[in-house]
Parts: sequence; structure tokens; C-alpha cells
Amino acid sequence: MGDERVPPGWPDVVRPAGAPGWERTAVTWLLDQCPADYRAYPALRNQPVALAWLALRHVTAQGQANAAARSAARAELREHLTPDALEGVLVALDREHARLLGVHRGVRLVGEALQGLRYVPRL
Repeated sequence: MGDERVPPGWPDVVRPAGAPGWERTAVTWLLDQCPADYRAYPALRNQPVALAWLALRHVTAQGQANAAARSAARAELREHLTPDALEGVLVALDREHARLLGVHRGVRLVGEALQGLRYVPRL
């Protein structure tokens, strides 16, 4: 985003905290980080702090599942995949790990902002 009002790692699609309509963009993005069925629950859509809390848990669980898969992939898939295919799976898992780290940071930052914490840039 390049906006000095947001911390590094703030999701590009979420407006800066305090800007008009920022909570709506935060809720939309947070819902994108959760299972699609969560959109059906008004209690989650209407309680952004609770949604952020839950989204953080989902992203954390995804990271744990990714770590377990990266740990087990070679041993469990080597008999079923060609070496090139297995390497492709491992690369995909590594890339997903990096993406999830960024999403985790973004969810945490948005959740903190929804709780009223505001980013103050360091000089």
C-alpha cells in the first residue's frame, strides 16, 4: 500500500484504520481468510473483533497443517510421485508457508486495529 498510516504487513485491500469505511474492508478481507461458509453467519460479519479472533485461529491452523505436510511430504509421497512431481509439491508448500506468514501478520494487525490499537510510525 505504501501508506505511512499503516504498519508493514497491512493488507493492501484493507483501508487504513480510522479511514471512512475501513472496517467494512477489514471484515471483507477477514472473511476471505476464513472458510467460505462463515459469510452466512451474521454474528461473525457483525462482530469484526470476533471475526479477527477466529480468522487468526484459522490461519494459525493452516500454518500448522502446512508445517506438518512439509515435514511428512517426502516420506509419505515419494512412492507415489515422480521426483519432479514431489519437488513441485514441496515448492508449492514452501510458497504457501511464506504466504501464510504474511496473512497471519495481516490478520493480527487488522485485529489489533479493530480493538482500537493504532499504528504510530517510528522515526
